[in-house]
Amino acid sequence: MNRQPIIAIALSLAGIAIAVVIVRSQPQPADIVLSNGKVVTVDGAFSIASAVAIRGERIVAVGSDRDVAAFVSAGTRRFDLAGRTVIPGLIDNHMHLLRAGTTWQHEVRLDGVESRNAAIERLRARAKTTPRGEWIYTLGGWAMEQFADDKTPFTRAELDRAVPDHPLFLQASYYNGFLNSRAAQALGVDAPAGVVDERGMRAIAARMPTASGERLESSTRQMLHDFNRMGLTSFGSAGCEDDVLPLYRQLASRRELDVRVFCITAALQPPRGDHYIDHVAYGESVYGPLHDPMFVAKSDPSPEALAEWRRIATGVARARRQLHVHANLTGTIDAFLDQIDVVRKQYPIDDLRWTLAHVNQINAKHLARMKAMGVHAAVHPWAIINGGINLTVFGDAAYDMPPLRTIQESGVVWGLGSDGSRANQIRPFTTLWWAVTGKMVGGMRLLRQTISREQALAAHTRSNAYLLFRERDLGSIEAGKLADLAVLDRDYLTVPDDQIKDITSVMTIVGGQIKGSGIGNQESGSGQVQGISR
Repeated sequence: MNRQPIIAIALSLAGIAIAVVIVRSQPQPADIVLSNGKVVTVDGAFSIASAVAIRGERIVAVGSDRDVAAFVSAGTRRFDLAGRTVIPGLIDNHMHLLRAGTTWQHEVRLDGVESRNAAIERLRARAKTTPRGEWIYTLGGWAMEQFADDKTPFTRAELDRAVPDHPLFLQASYYNGFLNSRAAQALGVDAPAGVVDERGMRAIAARMPTASGERLESSTRQMLHDFNRMGLTSFGSAGCEDDVLPLYRQLASRRELDVRVFCITAALQPPRGDHYIDHVAYGESVYGPLHDPMFVAKSDPSPEALAEWRRIATGVARARRQLHVHANLTGTIDAFLDQIDVVRKQYPIDDLRWTLAHVNQINAKHLARMKAMGVHAAVHPWAIINGGINLTVFGDAAYDMPPLRTIQESGVVWGLGSDGSRANQIRPFTTLWWAVTGKMVGGMRLLRQTISREQALAAHTRSNAYLLFRERDLGSIEAGKLADLAVLDRDYLTVPDDQIKDITSVMTIVGGQIKGSGIGNQESGSGQVQGISR
């Protein structure tokens, strides 16, 4: 019998089998590959890689350029990072996002502005492009104390000179407000010096024009674009106003929503598991009378009010929902922890990730109780703009509002947010700068207890993903997670401390979609890597 054909067939079949194995072992090609960079993964080991591969909405590989090269095909969009740093998309665990979009295009934002003169120039510039007689205003996110050159209150005469032909209103945090003559006349406000207190400020803010219809969409889109430039990709959204939420759902349905929105509302809505818009928590208020203000020296909740608070919180626990509650002052935090301790003995909350928000007067005793009860902290450092006001109201205690290192070392899960856009500024790298340097906007050092850059970044990414029940999908750059990341214009881990606040994102990716980029890419077949666009 001639064995040659049999051997040939056997070898041929073996070759086919080997080929099949090889084909099956080849990874499926990626849609996007970023390489030649510094990828700060913020994983459990805080490891550093150089390349990332993305397919669809998710990350499929993180590693060296050589590792990730296996995912490149003719159709892969390849980006040479030219050494740029990549971090996970930043998450703000508590911001009044939807409300901010209704005024964003109307406002002259002063977030991060360190000079009174620079603020006046922004107002003048807006006046030149605004039709005569229309309002010019800003609703919080700044305070006089952030101006390094001159912290004295604006005068009516000064604002009249800067903006003579428009009504002008400037809300400084939740502390006071400033009017020019046209604004005072239009509102019928008797404020000879042009200054109104908190009560008057709130009443005036409620009368400012807001966007609706097409203008609301335009204003919201501009805001989200600005946030992407800051590296922000997800928000715990306090409020999620019913009249604005449909716009976000429309944008999401068209795959045009540039951020993820996780609602914190006074409704016991169960989460839907949606990666772009979902309800995660009940809050931020539980019982309105116990919503402690920013600038009072102390709080003393009454037994009657606390009984009502506990009744509502018990319902939240019974429904198995997360509680995310405004708790700022020492007396309020003490009282709420007492009530939570009662509630949890009837309805366990250990796995519900109940969270105290703001916590500027939290202390080591509070934190020990929180750790024992499984309660977490959403830290919103109002002092970044309000540090000078805090010194006036709270004295030396302002230097530990909040005690960041004590929080970090407590073992309590905690994350950073802004509580923007009125109570605080909203720029995340300004928040990270504050956490590392202890400085408020304008440069005055007002935080005794600083933390490391790595700890601060983890608090604005991985920890916040946990607080929002998204740790399997967000918060770090790892294979299998959603592809939310930011390519930075400088290295967060090595730039001089005072440059941290000035970092921006030159490319932000949300769910595998590029939301604006200053980086050139090598398209399939182009044969040329363009690198960073200057």
